[in-house]
Amino acid sequence: MMQRLNSQQKLTLKLVLLAVGLIIILAIPGFLIMQSSNQQMAKRQRSMLSPVIMIPGSSATKERFNRLVNLLNKDTNQKHSLLKVEVFNNGKITYSGKINRGDREPFIVVGFQNNHDGYSNIKQQAKMFNQAFEQLSEEYQFNNFKAFGHSNGGLIWTQWLENYYQDYRDSITIKSLMTVASPFNFEETSTKNKTQMFTDFVKHRDQIPSSLNVIAVVGNEDSYTSDGLVPANSVLAGKYIYQKRVKNYTSMTVTGEQAQHSNLPQNQQIVKLIEQYLLDSTKQRRQPGARTTGQN
Repeated sequence: MMQRLNSQQKLTLKLVLLAVGLIIILAIPGFLIMQSSNQQMAKRQRSMLSPVIMIPGSSATKERFNRLVNLLNKDTNQKHSLLKVEVFNNGKITYSGKINRGDREPFIVVGFQNNHDGYSNIKQQAKMFNQAFEQLSEEYQFNNFKAFGHSNGGLIWTQWLENYYQDYRDSITIKSLMTVASPFNFEETSTKNKTQMFTDFVKHRDQIPSSLNVIAVVGNEDSYTSDGLVPANSVLAGKYIYQKRVKNYTSMTVTGEQAQHSNLPQNQQIVKLIEQYLLDSTKQRRQPGARTTGQN
């Protein structure tokens, strides 16, 4: 014969049942979040997309690399689509162009309303780029990408890698970075005269992923000192940031026709270097005219 519970036992039972109920209620959101996170991770792992994300230099817009992409598409069997992104100062982000269905290696160009020169602007542009990158990674779920930056675009990439990439590194891998005529020490011709930006880049270099392959391209218009705008030694100062930190660091000098600073994105040698070092779909032999000046 069952004994009746006294009032104290009833109270204890109610408390136990209440505690179990609370545990279940509190556990449900955590389970749903974990399930959603696992689904997102699985979706990202299955993604075949590996875009080349490009950042132009100061005063340039999202249209800066139109000709470069056209040259690459004329020179390769596989045609790459082009998505152009613009980030406004108020945080608004707009898109033009598209990623074609079946294109596993599209080009994505990110430009900024604030496209001015100067270290304070570069820091702001890196923050703006991160807003776009967060949207792009959520929309397209890629798990790896390649990076390209012309002039200050390479500085924005460096600022982003040192200050923002850690938020993505567990799920998204940056495979390679190519910088073209990026003045890591601004207009200075000697690293004895260190700008604040260069000092900060060197100071925080340990945040750069060690698995990265870096290709730094120097343009030389008619000598080995400048591309007509950026000192060669300022470009080469990038080795103090990347060399012996990343998996591979290679610096190259491009000379001849269209080696002037603003012409470099249309330079046929740059086209070949992108095909060789960035595009997974076109691995070509090094072309004449691009001279390797240092490697790690």
